[in-house]
Amino acid sequence: VQLQASGGGLVQPGGSLRLSCVFSGRTFNSYVMAWFRQAPGKEREFVARISWNMGNYAESYADSVKGRFTISRDNAKNTVYLQMNSVKPEDTAVYFCAAKNSPTGVTSTTARWYQYWGQGTLVTVSS
Repeated sequence: VQLQASGGGLVQPGGSLRLSCVFSGRTFNSYVMAWFRQAPGKEREFVARISWNMGNYAESYADSVKGRFTISRDNAKNTVYLQMNSVKPEDTAVYFCAAKNSPTGVTSTTARWYQYWGQGTLVTVSS
């Protein structure tokens, strides 16, 4: 499995940004996809995850981004997105996409649960 993240950059506080992560190498549909982030000097933290099981999507978010960020996936394009709205300086971090095969729909918000990781894309929120 390979994950290629993109879309990071410099954005002003209150602005928006959309991250993308392209998945390749396996059948995408059974994989739980997630976004994590890591700010300088801090541990990697969960941002959002999305699963697709029996035709239904299920998402969850960290409290710090709930209501501002939206995770989505396009199974036809093997891509997961993170729409970031109303960004704050504390959202500055390297954002990583992650994946784990979960045919039964079991999910997790713990980084060590995920099997595969993308290379990260830097998001800087600053005026």
